[in-house]
Amino acid sequence: MENKNTFLSETPNGTVFSVKLVPNSSVNKIVDYTNEYVRIKISAPAIENKANKELISFCSDLFEVNKSKISIISGEKSKLKKVLIKDTKLDELTQKIMFMLNSVQKSN
Repeated sequence: MENKNTFLSETPNGTVFSVKLVPNSSVNKIVDYTNEYVRIKISAPAIENKANKELISFCSDLFEVNKSKISIISGEKSKLKKVLIKDTKLDELTQKIMFMLNSVQKSN
């Protein structure tokens, strides 16, 4: 599968994807994406690292991966973040993200 989305990249440690985080939302969900990032709404506020922790928890549930395999590698204090999912292949993560995005778009 050819990766046309620049928000995803494979590294020796796993797959990195770019997230634009929207804190203080009513629910946790993937909203949409551009070539640069996936927009994710999180219910936690952007104070005391709460939104970042909630993002990791949400990604853990979404991708069915242990929280210990997920880390924010850049943008910890920014809305635009890079998230690493360790030991995950690019194709695998691409399929999961696209499935979730297609589900979101169909429900709108």
